[in-house]
Amino acid sequence: MPFIPHTEDDIRAMLEAIGAESIEALFDEIPQDLRIKHLDGVPETLGEPELARLMLERAEQDGRPLNFIGAGAYEHHIPAAVWEITTRGEFYSAYTPYQAEASQGTLQVIYEYQTMMTRLMAMDASNASLYDGASALAEAVLMAVRANRKSKSRKVLMPVAVHPTYRATTRTIVDNQDIDLVEVPYDPAGGHTPVEALKQYEGEDITALVIAQPNFFGILEDVDDLTDWAHANGALVIAVANPMAAALLTPPGRWGEKGADIACGEGQPLGVPLSSGGPYYGYMCCRKEHVRQMPGRIVGRTVDRDGRTGYTLTLQAREQHIRRSKATSNICTNQGLLVTASTIFMAIVGGAGLQRIAAASHANTRALVQRFQDNPAIGPVFNRPYFHECALKVGASLDAVLPALAGDNLIAGYDLAQDYPELEDCLLVCATETKTGQDLDHYAEQMSRAISDATAGRTAKPKMA
Repeated sequence: MPFIPHTEDDIRAMLEAIGAESIEALFDEIPQDLRIKHLDGVPETLGEPELARLMLERAEQDGRPLNFIGAGAYEHHIPAAVWEITTRGEFYSAYTPYQAEASQGTLQVIYEYQTMMTRLMAMDASNASLYDGASALAEAVLMAVRANRKSKSRKVLMPVAVHPTYRATTRTIVDNQDIDLVEVPYDPAGGHTPVEALKQYEGEDITALVIAQPNFFGILEDVDDLTDWAHANGALVIAVANPMAAALLTPPGRWGEKGADIACGEGQPLGVPLSSGGPYYGYMCCRKEHVRQMPGRIVGRTVDRDGRTGYTLTLQAREQHIRRSKATSNICTNQGLLVTASTIFMAIVGGAGLQRIAAASHANTRALVQRFQDNPAIGPVFNRPYFHECALKVGASLDAVLPALAGDNLIAGYDLAQDYPELEDCLLVCATETKTGQDLDHYAEQMSRAISDATAGRTAKPKMA
């Protein structure tokens, strides 16, 4: 609903009721020498046309580059209706729904979101969301330690092929809580985490195993074998799954014989724009037997005494969040607006639509890689199947190649050496359904040119406006 300001009569009546002469009198406790009389740094008011032109000029300074970078945040098409509905006043300005009788709309949206996520992940329960994918993994590790009561070691196996930011965030949160994160190396040929790498931990007390699908390199893991190994060794399984990929691949709840115990990750691919890095949201699902250890809040559906459907916060009431170390989590909120967008996105696109988007993204990345099959200067680093990202070994310094491509308004990919020094001059590229065949041709042509120029020692031209 629109904001309705107070009239002058309203203001005068309120001031009379509290015995104040003016609004300025309400701030009489602030010394005069600390008050700002005017704002010298604020320019004069602009009209709407002038303001629109200024914002357009600012946006044009960034250009409109063709984006081939993923690495945890992905450019997907978002139907216009998604954010047209999400930014309606009823959703846009809604507060946390503690008062159920006044928040039925917000609660129902969250309930529908939870239902969609459990179906997408083939899990029993979902919470109302967390801050982002990285903090969701940290919360999942804490949850696994609480849930696996047979394990006393608090030891969690964390593959190096899990997103570097997720690993760093998780370590920051759990290191001071006596939880041991043990890194598991990836196979240098396949880029995956082989079951053989876990053999050395057989017979040990392992609390949980983290499995990313796909992993940070875009590689598909042997999730069934890894899941069964973990359960055979008394460990819980924490799945870190791309929700778009889960629409096409086997969902976490069906991994191996028993399925993953906890699924978490980044919800951004589901209708949330890149937005220069956020805000995004983290999702979390779990099996029924672990639901009381799940952080955050869970909305349930019930009926009132007249038999009418109603929605309410069922688990994790606010009071539990003030119990400090005894609380299941110190996160006291959820990303409700972004969850609303994802719910609307999934409702509009539907299950078949999610599968088509995932399949088109996979096909585009394969088509991009195939465009280099006759170019000996560039090719895949790993030899295993991938989803919609692929690590490419570039036969020239990326310090020269990437600026050259930026000069052609191409964001060419993610330099893996930033997090994996052994992968020097290796580029992680991503092509979602938003890319056309012409886009792929342009990328391949410009990449070949940039490699040739870098090899010959020619300098990159400046970035185009």
